[in-house]
Formats: sequence, structure tokens, C-alpha cells
Amino acid sequence: MRVSDVLRNKGDLVVTVRPEHSVTDLLDLLAEHGVGALVVSSDGRSVDGIVSERDVVRRLQQHGAALLDSPVSDIMTATVATVGPDADLEDLMRQMTERRFRHLPVVDDDSHLVGIVSIGDVVKHRIEHLEVERDQLTAYISS
Repeated sequence: MRVSDVLRNKGDLVVTVRPEHSVTDLLDLLAEHGVGALVVSSDGRSVDGIVSERDVVRRLQQHGAALLDSPVSDIMTATVATVGPDADLEDLMRQMTERRFRHLPVVDDDSHLVGIVSIGDVVKHRIEHLEVERDQLTAYISS
């Protein structure tokens, strides 16, 4: 199984936020789309950073409400691990677990953003795959 299999099921929509947008704008987008992280991108195709709810909470604790007017670039993670669509799903799960990533942007060979996968997306895909295997084995045994 490949990352592209997960994207095929979940879709390739990636909500991005510009680095100069405020943290309030970021929070609005997170809530509107029901996601836990956004790719920071100046043009919607490049990966300039990534920012999650956790980043906001940690910085809010440090800086207080004034953070809400700060630009996203102040709280984003600028060095972003990415994955290609042809990456093996087992390797991706291992990387996400070992490095404690909850979200990984998916980029093509030209480093253009083509999707994002969360640990939830990966687990959901894996469960669906196991259910199909179980059903096939049950049908085989029953026949």
C-alpha cells in the first residue's frame, strides 16, 4: 500500500494558510475545516511550514492573547518532513510513530503540495484494508 492509496480515499484537498496571516485567521481555518493542522504556504503549492493546534496552545501559554494577532510564521514549524505519493504506507506509519508526527504533507517530485495525510487517515485506511481481508477470509472459509 502506498500514500497515494490513502489520498485516493480521502481526497487531495489541502487547506493552507499564508505565513503572514494572523493566528486568529489560522484558528478560523482550523475550525472551519475541522482539521488539526495546516500547511503554511505562500502560494498554495509550496510547503513553507506547518502549524498545528498544539503549536497554538503552547505559544498561547507562553505569550497570552497577544499571540492571536501575530503572524502564523511566528509559530509555524519551518523545517517540515514531507512524503511522496509513492511512499510505502508501512514506512510512513513507522516514521509518524517514531518522529511523533500527526500530519505529513505529500509532495510530488517537483516539491509541489499534492495532499496531506494525518495519522488518523492512515489508521482509518489500515482498518478498512484489514476489514476487507477479514471479509475475504470469512467468505473463503465459508465456501
